[in-house]
Amino acid sequence: MSKTVKKSPGSRLAAVVMFFYFLAFLLLAVRDQSSLGYLLAVAVPAMIFLGTNFLPRLFPADRLLLSLTNFLCAMGILLLYGTNPVYARQQAVSYGIGLAGMIGCVYLVRLVRSWKNVMRVLIPASLIVMVLPLIAGKEINGARNWLSFGSFSFQPSEIVKLSLVLVLAWYFSRRRFLPWFLFSAACLVLLMFQMDLGTALLYYGTVLLILYASTGSLLFTSLGIAGGCGAAWVGYRSFSHVRRRVAIWLDPKVLENAGYQLMKGFEAIGRGGLFGVGLGLGSPKSIPVYESDYIFAVLCEQFGVIFAVCVLLMYVALIWRGTTVARKARRSFHGLLAMAATVMLGLQTFTIIAGVLNVIPLTGVTLPFISYGGTSLISSMCLVGLIQGVESLNADDLSEEIHLARLSR
Repeated sequence: MSKTVKKSPGSRLAAVVMFFYFLAFLLLAVRDQSSLGYLLAVAVPAMIFLGTNFLPRLFPADRLLLSLTNFLCAMGILLLYGTNPVYARQQAVSYGIGLAGMIGCVYLVRLVRSWKNVMRVLIPASLIVMVLPLIAGKEINGARNWLSFGSFSFQPSEIVKLSLVLVLAWYFSRRRFLPWFLFSAACLVLLMFQMDLGTALLYYGTVLLILYASTGSLLFTSLGIAGGCGAAWVGYRSFSHVRRRVAIWLDPKVLENAGYQLMKGFEAIGRGGLFGVGLGLGSPKSIPVYESDYIFAVLCEQFGVIFAVCVLLMYVALIWRGTTVARKARRSFHGLLAMAATVMLGLQTFTIIAGVLNVIPLTGVTLPFISYGGTSLISSMCLVGLIQGVESLNADDLSEEIHLARLSR
């Protein structure tokens, strides 16, 4: 008698995703007669397969979370290939590195037993990395937050995101106030000196939400919000590029040519309409910094608003899965770790989407998984790796409980 194997929703979704991207890259490759397009038509689905079907063989994993993550990563490569194949090639390499980083973070959560010793190294190392842009960094778009070594550039603050969520989770779970407070404050001060207020907003918002999740104290959270408002006012008064962005947010036409990026983004969304102008079509290059700040507008132009809303729902589902993993955790450290990583991804997604739609001033942060930027992509995938690490421990704990229940019968 044959035994029917029931596939999970994540497995079925992964198969559909791989077929979708194979056809998409193949169409662009035939159109452009590009060897890179043919290569990506094979390589991207292969990496999706590794990221959704092979990883769960190494450890228990949430296949739906993996499928959503890999879909978004591949979407970024697809959009970039249609506008600049060089960006797409670099993003595909970063995607591969991100998969390795995600696996590494899963094993980090599963295997490390003495987090106290890890913190002794992690905190000073992270602060040293954060100081480096002030000494030898490169200024881009008003923020001095990049380090360059020849043709290789990266943002230290993207790497330190991982340190922040680990530090917050560990010390909150141990009810120790001073270490996480001093580390968070030092990171925020360094980000202010780097004039990277977008990342500072993400750091501060994550700290506040984890403070509330850990303590449930409305008083402390309210004090934190008040302090954040005060810091935002200081940043507004101190940095001209911040005042410029706020002025554009209030009225895109108030400064001559200052709202050009915002208006071009709205035009691209309008051209896309409900169903888009088509894959690889449109005028995305008319938008300044389209590859990172305004990749969501490019998505709307090529695929349409309906598809863009579906992508936003994927982010919502990803955040929901991360929150579910956090709630199922048996240990407070693991629950706070999954929650902090989820909050960081959720805040970043909201901040950039709201900026593109002019709900809030544009901050310059990237759209997780989709925007061009190797450091951002790798750090986002590592955050998912931390969540998956907690999920794998949840599965181990559940299996052990089932085993003990059977033995007790």
